[in-house]
Amino acid sequence: MQALAENGVRQLCITVGFEADRVRTAAAAAVRRLGLKDFHVSFVDNPHYRDGSLVSLHVQAALMTMGETVLLMDGDVLYDPRMIARLFRGEHEGVLLVDQELEPGDEPVKICFDAAGRIVDFRKVPANPYVRFGESVGFFRFSGALAKDLAERCAWYVSQGLVKTEYEEAIRDLILAAPGRFAAVDVTDLPWTEIDFPEDVIKARDAVLPQLKDGLGVPA
Repeated sequence: MQALAENGVRQLCITVGFEADRVRTAAAAAVRRLGLKDFHVSFVDNPHYRDGSLVSLHVQAALMTMGETVLLMDGDVLYDPRMIARLFRGEHEGVLLVDQELEPGDEPVKICFDAAGRIVDFRKVPANPYVRFGESVGFFRFSGALAKDLAERCAWYVSQGLVKTEYEEAIRDLILAAPGRFAAVDVTDLPWTEIDFPEDVIKARDAVLPQLKDGLGVPA
């Protein structure tokens, strides 16, 4: 929240499902502790949170179709706050953050590039030819028009009953349809980790938190 506020973001809308009340309580406590002014936090419930993450994005359709710039951020990432500033770099409609030091395996979502640096695929297991790739942090910036297109693409998946789909597939569709709308910004030099498994908690505690002052997401 502090990183967002320091970069001019004034509205945060969190999709909640599992343990929703605990998330609301924690968010309210954070706002009080940080003393954030003119920073509004709201919540959208996703009763089908056991489905794919695309459904959690789909329930944010009202916000995504307002015509405003939208940041999309996974909620399970511990990260250096300088990443937020990098989301605002460049003139492209869509910005993805990429870490070139990819962890091995099929779990990381990969941003794949051709020889000219254009994004040619965006998946855990790429299907298109590429010359290099990096890992997606799970943070994105979309223009108002692109956010609307993304909302419409999510709605299509839901209308087809494809509710087990992950949201990356909807973004991938837009990238493949018009790759010139997107660019990737490198954050390989910044500490971060996605927390999916018990070993990720250990990495967050032992490797990432020591690089962040007091574990509050403030550069040391």
